[in-house]
Amino acid sequence: MTLHRRTFCKRLGLGMAGMGLLTSLPGCLAPEHSSSGHLPRSRPEEQGVSSDRILAFLEAAEKSGYEFHSFMAVRHGHVVAEGWWKPYRPTAKHMLYSLSKSFTSTAVGLAVSEGKLDIHAPVVSFFPDKLPADLSENLKALQVRHLLMMSVGRAHDSMPFITKESDWVKSFLNTPIEHPPGSVFLYDSGATFMLSAIVQKITRQRIIDYLRPRLFEPLEISGMTWETNPQGINTGGWGLSVRTEALAKFGQLYLQNGMWNGRQLLPAAWVREATTFKIQQRAAQGKDLETVKKSSDWHQGYCYQFWRCRHNAFRGDGAYGQFMIVMPDQDAVVAITCETADMQGELNLVWDHLLSAMNESASGEGGLVKRLNSLALALPTGNASSPISDKISGRVFQLEPNSLEAKTVSFQFTPGRSTFVLTDSKASYAVHCAPDRWLDGDCNVPGTPPRLTVGELRPSKVAASAFWKDENTLEMIWRYYETPHHDIVTCRFAESSVSVEFKRSVPGSKETRPVLEGRV
Repeated sequence: MTLHRRTFCKRLGLGMAGMGLLTSLPGCLAPEHSSSGHLPRSRPEEQGVSSDRILAFLEAAEKSGYEFHSFMAVRHGHVVAEGWWKPYRPTAKHMLYSLSKSFTSTAVGLAVSEGKLDIHAPVVSFFPDKLPADLSENLKALQVRHLLMMSVGRAHDSMPFITKESDWVKSFLNTPIEHPPGSVFLYDSGATFMLSAIVQKITRQRIIDYLRPRLFEPLEISGMTWETNPQGINTGGWGLSVRTEALAKFGQLYLQNGMWNGRQLLPAAWVREATTFKIQQRAAQGKDLETVKKSSDWHQGYCYQFWRCRHNAFRGDGAYGQFMIVMPDQDAVVAITCETADMQGELNLVWDHLLSAMNESASGEGGLVKRLNSLALALPTGNASSPISDKISGRVFQLEPNSLEAKTVSFQFTPGRSTFVLTDSKASYAVHCAPDRWLDGDCNVPGTPPRLTVGELRPSKVAASAFWKDENTLEMIWRYYETPHHDIVTCRFAESSVSVEFKRSVPGSKETRPVLEGRV
């Protein structure tokens, strides 16, 4: 980082007092990391963590009904526990949803440190050719820092509106801003997209490419992908996929105030600025804020694309339970991928079990390694075969007209495997299933995988299993293990017909795919 400290602090708005933050922030002594690209591993007790409490966390996680996919706990720079619920695995990247925002914030911080960006710069100054004919006072007052702290001044998240247009930047700038920027908190994924667009405009690189030599390569993170909009701009507020250990490394970098293997990758002043309180969320109407704050991690204040937590922690998070939690007081990081509608309940498990596990006099390791190695999501239950399998195998069912534009489905049954094939006017798409295990493959079936946000993710990595619920009903589970989601696909057979019903796992999301009706 070559930018003079005085200039950098000015760009952050820290003033002269902020200059000392570049070198004097408290933090742990950063350990040297493995040349293999992995964080060092350690027994929990060697780092003052109770194995018994980690076991209690795993038991509580499975009893909770939340679908955990992975977790990694890091203490004093060492991974003390890690696990993946099969078919999820350590080598697979995982969709982060809004946890992507914290990486976008990091790209902004790096651009500031290199003298390319000032967070007080007016947003309109970057896109003069995309502005409305009449600039409102609120739009003229909008600064980069307002995007960072989710205080654009809008009454609604702009993402559902701007993503319907071909030019998202122009749509964002032409959407009314009801309140003065900086006056109210409103979670707006469109604001984060604009941060991505601004960084790309000033660096002439997508943020994934801008971050590659500055963040990903020094942390030895590979295999990451980031979705783009129609103009080739990374979506910013969502769309990043990385492995679980990459999340842990990212959190460890922030815990170490931007230091990694003796290099200051990210200025310590930016780490502090990006992760400290900036704006207060409001309590629901009729609720007392101070009372709500005692039990809610969504009312502790927002930072620059990070959230404050209880217990003096901060986090990046994404829909359905993707978490990167940094606990400075415990010198710890926790990374979790999951699918649940109750993210507060998921966080409560961390506070109730993992936070209390960090005791310097911790002892015991009974069964933890074995338990971690045996984590798995349940397979569908039923019979491995049906008396009608031979009658159906190889037959083609012509489908009635449908919104998927699917033409036919067919099934092939062999010992230990069943194959579902759907065709449309473009191609045939096969999914292979096994009755007693998850069978890996690729899925390109139209309408897959289910997800919350816009865009195309096909083909997707899938692990699939199938059982007969009764002799006429085949149930398949297609787990898209690079996302939080899965499909349950139920096929009901009659004399010479079949119905195929899709059910997406996305909590609170309505299934839009039709029931496919077909006849031989």
